[in-house]
Amino acid sequence: MIGGWGLGTKVLTGIPVDPDAPEARRWLREELAKAPYQAARPTWFDRLSQAVLDWFGSLVAPSGEGLAGWVPLIVTVIVAAVLTALFLLFGVPRLNRRSTLAADLFGVNDRRSAAALRTAALAAASHRDWNLAGEEMFRALARGLFERTILMTTPGTTAHAFAERAAEAFPGDRVRLAAAADVFDGLRYLGQVGTEDGFLAVAALESDLRRATPVRREDPAPAVLP
Repeated sequence: MIGGWGLGTKVLTGIPVDPDAPEARRWLREELAKAPYQAARPTWFDRLSQAVLDWFGSLVAPSGEGLAGWVPLIVTVIVAAVLTALFLLFGVPRLNRRSTLAADLFGVNDRRSAAALRTAALAAASHRDWNLAGEEMFRALARGLFERTILMTTPGTTAHAFAERAAEAFPGDRVRLAAAADVFDGLRYLGQVGTEDGFLAVAALESDLRRATPVRREDPAPAVLP
C-alpha cells in the first residue's frame, strides 16, 4: 500500500477507481514526490560514501595464485604512504618555504605586510617615537621588496647585507640604502636615540623605492650573509 491506495486502485471520495496505465503512472509520480519519500532518497553524501566504500572494496586481496593480482593493491598502499610522509615532512610544496622566509625579518618573526608595517611606523611617528618609527619603516621597506619578489630576506640577513643586495636592484639609491641600514642598526643594536630627520630619510627612501622600477634580474636575489 502507498499512501492509502493499492496498485492499480485509488480511492476517490470512497469510490474505487481503476485508472489506465498513464493515469496510474501519474498518480505514482505524484505520490513519490511527497515529502516522506523525498526525505528517504539518498543524499549526495550517501552516494559519495558508497562510492568510497566500493573503491575500498575493490582493493581486497585477490583470490588468484601468484603476485600478479596483488600488484595494484601494493602500489596503491605504497603511493599513499609516500605521499603522506612527504606531506608531513615538507608541508605544502613551495608555499611552506616562502612562508618561512616571509616570517623572518632581521631576526624577528614578523608576518605583517609592508602596508601594515608602514602604518605602524607612521603611528609611532605621530607619537614622536622615532626609535620605533625608524625600525618599522625600514622593515616596511624590506618587506615591500619581498612582496614584489625583488629581494628576499633569509634567516640571518643583516640590515647592511640587505642594503647591499637591494642596491643591485636600485643602484642609484646605494648611498641612501646604506644610510638607512645605519639608522636601523643604530636604533636596534647600538642604543642610539632616534631622530625625526633619521625617520624621514628612511620613510622617503621607502616611498621612492615603492614607486621605482628595479634593474631587471632573472630571479629575486636572496639577501644573505657572505
